[in-house]
Amino acid sequence: MSSILHITGRSSVGNSALHQCQSPKRYIRRQRRRHSPVLQVGCNAIIGDQNESIATQFEEICKEVPKKLGAFYRFCRPHTIFGTIIGITSVSLLPMRSLDDFTTKVLWGFLEALSSALFMNVYVVSLNQLYDIRIDKVNKPSLPLASGEFSVATGAVLVLTSLIMSFIIGIRSRSAPLICALLISFFLGSAYSVDVPLLRWKRNAFLAASCILFVRAVLVQLAFFAHMQQHVLKRPLAPTKSVVFATLFMCCFSAVIALFKDIPDIDGDRHFGVESLSVRLGPQRHMGLASWQEHHLRNYFK
Repeated sequence: MSSILHITGRSSVGNSALHQCQSPKRYIRRQRRRHSPVLQVGCNAIIGDQNESIATQFEEICKEVPKKLGAFYRFCRPHTIFGTIIGITSVSLLPMRSLDDFTTKVLWGFLEALSSALFMNVYVVSLNQLYDIRIDKVNKPSLPLASGEFSVATGAVLVLTSLIMSFIIGIRSRSAPLICALLISFFLGSAYSVDVPLLRWKRNAFLAASCILFVRAVLVQLAFFAHMQQHVLKRPLAPTKSVVFATLFMCCFSAVIALFKDIPDIDGDRHFGVESLSVRLGPQRHMGLASWQEHHLRNYFK
């Protein structure tokens, strides 16, 4: 009897093992049913954490992008950008004789001049910030490099990118007046800011004012007028009364800019040895001289 039970037990165990081997799919399905609630909860928890992490990263990006764009806007010194746009646009209109001159080719030539000038403008002002970080921490602490919003490496990349883009557009235009204007602006803008022997002209009040006056008053008026008249419109280069008047007016206006621009920066300039006109004359005398010049200019052009 015991042998019979023993044999029966062995056969039942064998049958169960054989049953598991013969139906692995059914066995796996049964195990999944047993553990599926636990697995489902775990998977849901992992997916929820991932979704929260992605949402948090997206919110951070949405907050960071406007900050970086605002910093880049301040880095470009928008008042100089607006001045460049107005100056290039106005002088580009001087060679126009009639509405027939406003063609697609003329528009393209104007955009080449404007875009290359804007990139060069960004190069000049950003290079100045790159070399004036310590001064700007006193005079203009809200600028991106002075405040730490941009690193020095980021500033250097933006400086080089602006310079390269300016020259690429100028060279592709094949306009001799435009390329000359960019080369002279590059040299004077670098000489104004770069701190190497014989340069860093902003330390000298006369050289600093001369750079601003020559670029804004003479170079912009004559070079971009020549670009539009000679290269774009294919007409003989001949100065007109309008461009002569514009050049004289901008000489006076740029002189006022050169006088006024250093008045707010007197503390940092004096501390770091920049001999600007404000430092030499003092803020009150300098302000009086600039106001006197502005008053006479207003009366003259009334």
